[in-house]
Amino acid sequence: MAEDLKIRLGAGTPTGAAIADFGAHVDLLERAGIDSLWLPEAVYSPRVDPVVGMTHALARTERLKVGTGVMVLPGRDPVLVAKQLASLAALAPKRVLPVFGLKPAREQEVRLFPVPEGRRAAVFDESLRLIRLLLEQDDVTFEGEFFQVENVSLGTARPKRLDLWLGGKAPGALRRVGRLADGWLASFITPEQARAGREAIQEAASEAGREIEADHFGISLVVSPDGFPREFAASIRRQAAGIDPARLVPGSWEAARGLIEEYIDAGLSKFVVYPGETEPYERFVDRFTEVLSPLEKLSP
Repeated sequence: MAEDLKIRLGAGTPTGAAIADFGAHVDLLERAGIDSLWLPEAVYSPRVDPVVGMTHALARTERLKVGTGVMVLPGRDPVLVAKQLASLAALAPKRVLPVFGLKPAREQEVRLFPVPEGRRAAVFDESLRLIRLLLEQDDVTFEGEFFQVENVSLGTARPKRLDLWLGGKAPGALRRVGRLADGWLASFITPEQARAGREAIQEAASEAGREIEADHFGISLVVSPDGFPREFAASIRRQAAGIDPARLVPGSWEAARGLIEEYIDAGLSKFVVYPGETEPYERFVDRFTEVLSPLEKLSP
């Protein structure tokens, strides 16, 4: 296991949990001392909206960090996204962890984030650049292909640099992380693929005259001791054809720890663990803190 990486483990909430239970789940994570809560973009589902969920969770906790894992960026106005992030970062310093993706995991939701035909990647790149400027400068003028602003300010105190992470695993996505982002949160890839992805990102960053911190590489995974989760079956078949699902969705907590240790050896250090379908969330948190949390104590 790599000894110089700061290992941190965060948790997601159950896929089918009612929004009414969200506050109780947040409180449970806070009491358990878990590092962070992560909220995916899933419009046609019981999941809470990621920005609304971040706001609610940050307001009712004092320590828990909250991230989006991942939130779709193209199709959203980057100025409004920057304003939301700046506001949250001012209200909850050092606890806001934005991660953006190119498009929704569910194909039927793509139309909810409209962009010009064939230009989603270009809109993504330009949006990231504009968000960065708005978060880091008081007076921004930007003349892009898709967005134009002149002498604008968000009117909020600039937060201490807010890291912007990206998801994705296609070659173009990895190059984008290297060129524009501060970190990478992958999903549905093996440890071997994670190592190759990390190396590709570092190469792209070097070519762009940048450097991504060594502990800014992570992955989301599901632990499912009570059976393979239906919610992820289609995604795995679509995104990871030909890979044994057991290499992506561990079937026990011990297997989850072993898989995470493989990812650590591959150079990853940030982990988001989601529960399977049937395990009670209280049990999930208990087992998380018992089996996985000790990994954090082994790092600096």
